[in-house]
Amino acid sequence: MINVEIRRPGEDDRNSLNHFFRMVVTDTFNKEGIADMVDDMESEIKAKNTYLATDLESNGDKRFFLLALDGEKIVGTIEYGAASELICTCTNNAYKNLQEVGTVFVHPDYQRKGIGNLLLNRLMLAMQNKGIAEFCLDSGYGNAQKIWTKKFGDPAYLLENFWGEGYHHMIWRVDMSVEIAPIN
Repeated sequence: MINVEIRRPGEDDRNSLNHFFRMVVTDTFNKEGIADMVDDMESEIKAKNTYLATDLESNGDKRFFLLALDGEKIVGTIEYGAASELICTCTNNAYKNLQEVGTVFVHPDYQRKGIGNLLLNRLMLAMQNKGIAEFCLDSGYGNAQKIWTKKFGDPAYLLENFWGEGYHHMIWRVDMSVEIAPIN
């Protein structure tokens, strides 16, 4: 694995992170074959920037980000906060009191190098230090769904064709007291 620094973001990271979110979301939409869904892509980017603003304004109390850096270059992000409206709606509010892990992004040139695992492990440690014992996460991206299924097993909720024919949405509930498989 590449040697990266993991740290909290600061206000001076905002512009770099905005650029990073746009680059990674655009790359993801291209790889998923949904690049034509421009409004959804812009909505995703806007949501990530809103989450970042919430983190910076609350000093990590309402959203909590971690960054992975290779030198000065941002190569990964992860965050947690209150379960999204989508998760609450899709679970009939069963997960409304859980924290959601999201914004797990790794720069395309740095994927499959263990950075996502490192970020997740550090975030889970931060959550456990705050007394959080379980969390949820969701994904509508097929490639990410394969990774999360390998790591956390079958999702608790599988919403078939949620995003259109062949595009499912998955939601996991993760108990951190249970051993979690590494992603290879």
